[in-house]
Amino acid sequence: MSDDMKRKISEHPCYSPEAQHKFGRLHLAVAPSCNIQCNYCDRKFDCVNESRPGVTSEVLSPQEALERTTRILEQNPYISVIGIAGPGDPLDNDETFETFRLIREKFPEITLCISTNGLLLPDRFDELLESNVETLTVTMNAFDPEIQKEIISMVYYGGKKYEGREAAELLIQKQLEGIEKAVEAGMTVKINTVLIPGINDKHIVDLAKKMNELGVYIMNVMPLINQAAFADIVPPTDQERKVIQDACAPYVKQMRHCRQCRSDAYGLIGKDLSVEKQPRKKEFKPITISKNDEKN
Repeated sequence: MSDDMKRKISEHPCYSPEAQHKFGRLHLAVAPSCNIQCNYCDRKFDCVNESRPGVTSEVLSPQEALERTTRILEQNPYISVIGIAGPGDPLDNDETFETFRLIREKFPEITLCISTNGLLLPDRFDELLESNVETLTVTMNAFDPEIQKEIISMVYYGGKKYEGREAAELLIQKQLEGIEKAVEAGMTVKINTVLIPGINDKHIVDLAKKMNELGVYIMNVMPLINQAAFADIVPPTDQERKVIQDACAPYVKQMRHCRQCRSDAYGLIGKDLSVEKQPRKKEFKPITISKNDEKN
C-alpha cells in the first residue's frame, strides 16, 4: 500500500476508527436505480424519523450534487470523503460517473468512494478507475449460492431477469471477479455483510476467510434491519454480532463503528447533519426503486 493510500485510509471515517472523530463524509444521493432486489431492502419511502441505508429525502442530479458538495465543504472543511451509496446501486446509474467527474474537476484532493452490490463491478470497473475512485465497498452477504438465493429475490442483468439459484450464482460470480480486479488495481476494499439470523449467520466466518484470500482490507458486519420480506426476522443482538466479528477478525480487519448511514448522510459518523439540518416534509416521499422494472 502506498504512503498516499495509507494517508487516505487514516482520513477515511469508515476505514479508520480513529478518523471517525476527526474526518467526515458526504454521501451524494444521485443513484435511484437498482439491479437487484434484496429481501431486507425497502427504499420506497423516506420518513423524517428514519436513518438507515437506502433512504434519502431527494435524488440529486450530478449538477445539484456538485452544488451540494461545494456548499457543504465550505461549511464543513473536515469532510475528507465524498461517497455515492444509493439510494439504489451506483453502478446501475450513469449519473454516478458524471457526478464523480464534476467532483474530481473541482475538488481534486478529495477521496472518492463508492458502495455497490457488485453486480456491475467487472463491467464498469474501467470507468471507476477513470473516475479516480480509490475506496470501494461491496455488499456481499454470502458466497454460497444456496444461502445467497435466500437473501435476494431477483437480479436484473443484461436486460434479463434472473431468480433463484441462477440469480445467486450470477451475483456471486460478478462480486468475486470485481473484488479481485479492485484489489489488483490497488483500491482499498471494504465488504459490507448483513448479519441475518437463521440465514447467513453460520456462513460469515467462511466469507471472511474468502475475503482474506482476495486481499480485502476491512469487513463491516452489519445487523439486519428487519423490513420488507425479512420483516419477521428478529435482528441480531449487539453481543451476537460481536461474537461473529471476533471470529472474523483473525482473517479480515473488522469495522465496529458503523452507524448504517442514509444515502444522503454527511458530517461525522454518528452525527448525521442531513437529519439535523435538511428540511423534510412530514408525509412519506416515494423514491424510484428501479428503472430496470420497466425493462422486464
